Amino acid sequence: MAAIELEGLTKDFGAVLANDDVTFDVERGEIFGYLGPNGAGKTTTIRTLLGFLSPTAGTARLLGHDVTDEGELLEAKRKLGYLPDSPAFDETATGREIIDLHGSIKGDERSDELLELFEPPLDREVRDYSRGNVQKLGLVTTFMHDPELVILDEPTSGLDPLLQQRFTEFVRDEREQGLTVFFSSHILGEVRKLCDRVGIIRNGRLVTVEPVDSLLNRSGKLVRLHATESIPIHDLEIDGVHDLAAASDAGSSADDEYVFTFTGDVNDLLAALREYRLIDLSIEEAPLEEVFMRFYGGEEEVAGGDQNDRVAASVDTTGNDVGGGDDV
Repeated sequence: MAAIELEGLTKDFGAVLANDDVTFDVERGEIFGYLGPNGAGKTTTIRTLLGFLSPTAGTARLLGHDVTDEGELLEAKRKLGYLPDSPAFDETATGREIIDLHGSIKGDERSDELLELFEPPLDREVRDYSRGNVQKLGLVTTFMHDPELVILDEPTSGLDPLLQQRFTEFVRDEREQGLTVFFSSHILGEVRKLCDRVGIIRNGRLVTVEPVDSLLNRSGKLVRLHATESIPIHDLEIDGVHDLAAASDAGSSADDEYVFTFTGDVNDLLAALREYRLIDLSIEEAPLEEVFMRFYGGEEEVAGGDQNDRVAASVDTTGNDVGGGDDV
């Protein structure tokens, strides 16, 4: 039995069809990334899974429990951890008081371990927290009752690079112990490091579900190169080169710098450049927006958002603080 099961999930707000016949499963022990631009429908899916929204049609199950049945949903939430995009806590309470409150509601199996790992300032009131400290506290409250399944919305937002690395290592270790993770992110490197599979949603409809390696191979790398002299464009028109442009095409005075997306074998690219003297060559992950465009075909805008996919702060029935924010 899968940890998350969606079949024909549809949410129609009237003016906007936020989820349209969305169907996929998240297997137990899997890290599944849910990707899409603002307004694509990710937050609607998450809020439906958590019981904050009722589906117009279709079904959704968490850990085998029907999310439209209040009793079954409550049973599922006992084994669930949730971190919203913008965690919201009582700003007059200290971090320690927040931890104690959550422990009294849903149990506390491992807060000491998590506090040592993420280090939120417990003696200060939440109103004095930075964005990163709020996120640290949110991570502790999400995992402290040792859930079987966690749903994370932009989990590393506000964290410094050291804490991001700690989080990545922590989630990998938890997956080895059988934890299931469902999360959305705008950071492609984070998706690459963590995910087993990813699903991409566009305008409420699921575009693809596939292994993360397959996604990244199709999406390619962003290449920037600077040579001592101009390189004829035809020498760079090899298999795997897309969106090739000289820097001068973007308004720069340089005519020996080039930027493009590359989906081929890097060895073939280096062979094509062998006769030229390079000053600099960088190859990095393509921005997530470029990944979206590979699947969306450039037909429509992939940025923005919709008022129907924005959420207000609320508190769920297990005592988790639920922040609001754009559908990201």
